[in-house]
Amino acid sequence: MNAVVDIGNTTAKAGFFKDNNLIEIKRGLTLEEIEALILLNNVKNVLISSVTKSQQELELIFDKVSVNKLYLTTETPIPIAKHYDTPQTLGSDRLAAAVGANFLFPKQDVLIIDMGTAIKYDYVSALGAFEGGIISPGMRIRFKALHTFTKRLPFVEAREIPELVGKNTKACIESGVINGIIAEVNGMIEKYSEKGIRKVILCGGDASFFESQIKKPTFALDFGIDIKNKNSEPQFSIEHISNLTLIGLNRILQYNVEKN
Repeated sequence: MNAVVDIGNTTAKAGFFKDNNLIEIKRGLTLEEIEALILLNNVKNVLISSVTKSQQELELIFDKVSVNKLYLTTETPIPIAKHYDTPQTLGSDRLAAAVGANFLFPKQDVLIIDMGTAIKYDYVSALGAFEGGIISPGMRIRFKALHTFTKRLPFVEAREIPELVGKNTKACIESGVINGIIAEVNGMIEKYSEKGIRKVILCGGDASFFESQIKKPTFALDFGIDIKNKNSEPQFSIEHISNLTLIGLNRILQYNVEKN
């Protein structure tokens, strides 16, 4: 069995794989709990990825883990190309998601929308290359910023999709942040569709909250298809794949084990 560890900005999770099959996921873990799980599950190989800790820090934390360990860094070989001007600044989470998208949908242009602490829009080409993307503030950052950088606006947390027109300050903030993100995401999908992209993957902790508000490909004309032709169908799809990063990390682990 192989294991992959994803240490994010706010939480850590571990995925356990047999070949390409994700057997179990553990979320909200401490680093000590991750170490214990690796030992308990008789793991043969493990890939550890973090957007917050250096390789040196991780090596100290997982020093007692005696299995074959690989730390995801900018130097780690991966099965896709990186067409990025500053690969040393490319987050491991973005890279892993790109590898996962290319593994699941080979030879397709894919837009990944990762809705977490930040909202990341990443483009993976049909030729198997990470082409770059967009980073914007996530939902909690937006709520926190409005409260932090103003004197009187309260801190608000999301509960449900609000009405467009707020009738009080709290409702106005909710609408501005949540409906603003919905408009942004749908607008970005439209912009990327103009580049010929027909596959969109939603992932990240907030994806399930927003999924119902993301436009589905029901408007054929939006994608350059003649609706008068009854045989024409929009070659476009949006999928929510919550474990995309773990799938990508496992593919990177497999790729490196195979190379050695």
